[in-house]
Amino acid sequence: MAPGGPSLGKNRAEVLLFLSVAAVRADRAGEERNAGVAEPKQNRPGTGPQRRDVYSRPVEAPNIDFNLSRLERVISGPGKVAALGEELERRGLERAIIVTGKTLGASTLLETVKAAAGRRCVAVFKGARQHVPRSTVTELEAWIERSDVDCLVSFGGGSPIDTSKVACYAFLGKREMIHIAIPTTLSAGEYTHAGGVTDESTLVKSGVSDPRLQARTVIADPALTLLTPHWLWIATGMRALDHAIETIYTPRHHPLSDALASKAITLLRQHLPASIKAGGAEQLAHRGFCQFAAWFSIYGSMNTRFGISHLLGHQIGPRWNVAHGVTSCITLPHAMRLMAEIAPERFGPIAEGFGVPFNPADPKAGALACAEHTAKFIGGFDVPHTLKDAGVPRAEIGQIVSTVLHEVEKSGVVDRPLTEQDVRGLLEAAY
Repeated sequence: MAPGGPSLGKNRAEVLLFLSVAAVRADRAGEERNAGVAEPKQNRPGTGPQRRDVYSRPVEAPNIDFNLSRLERVISGPGKVAALGEELERRGLERAIIVTGKTLGASTLLETVKAAAGRRCVAVFKGARQHVPRSTVTELEAWIERSDVDCLVSFGGGSPIDTSKVACYAFLGKREMIHIAIPTTLSAGEYTHAGGVTDESTLVKSGVSDPRLQARTVIADPALTLLTPHWLWIATGMRALDHAIETIYTPRHHPLSDALASKAITLLRQHLPASIKAGGAEQLAHRGFCQFAAWFSIYGSMNTRFGISHLLGHQIGPRWNVAHGVTSCITLPHAMRLMAEIAPERFGPIAEGFGVPFNPADPKAGALACAEHTAKFIGGFDVPHTLKDAGVPRAEIGQIVSTVLHEVEKSGVVDRPLTEQDVRGLLEAAY
């Protein structure tokens, strides 16, 4: 059994309940610990005048909307890919295309997925590519028309998943396309209803978003991740960490996503290193908990949105062909240091996830400590840590400044306006 949780063989509902209760308990423990740190003896109840800190300010009623996604089912555990055929049958789906990339398209794992789909698999599209070039989406759209498809089964990482979502976007209002996702990385795109696509002439990435693009079922089978290269598994794990942290400190953060994202940070700390070092059943267990972390990291993100680390990565990736997980390894600590100056009070759940002391009366110190813990955690893995490591020419980094600045202004994910100097400063620091 993996440390940090029950066996993956238990009922899925029991596992989720365990993790949810653990998250709530961690939240309460953090509040109690932080309260103790923040209250000097002379200011404790009954011992003297009360300081007007976060615990003594008037409480305001929450005034936040939260939209649930159209995700209906998450099937987790080793060997659960076998449920694909049953899931297609249950939904009355008869004509599915499996969407994957060149590497998985040539692997034995594809045969496992095809066998699980059975007669309902009418084609396999192996053209998904990194950063989702528009041409690959157009090609998949033609396959959908030609094969009269009612379902896409994305198999792989963020590229086939986003390729499927963007292709489905073209058919909204014309036909219902059900998306079932079988992820092999931790990028977690299967849990959102947005997809990115790159204009190959400009190398600028944009996106589409609609609740109907959400995968209805996710099959998280850790056995299918064992052939994922270690660098890619770790890099997408850092992408999940990026999701969790930027979900928490965004201005639109929500208590539910705060709690789950904090738990995601804890799970990644506990299980990501062991997921590439252990073997056998123990490795499957660690990978299964990493898959939970990926899910929790992005839960509610369509409500909260992400921050400046993601916006930098969206442009760095396609411009210089850097994988998005790798961009998170590079940009996240620098984005956190910026947000520690702007909104340090929102770092409490991040500190809880890292086990870092956090004093609400002096939040900046704790927020900066979170950034340093993040940099140290990333630094423990063999992944690029700078733009230079990723092969980005220093003379070219200014090319994305205006695009990133436009995205920041449009998305409203930073509390104050940023300048070109701010964005360039982040890129220089990341170099």
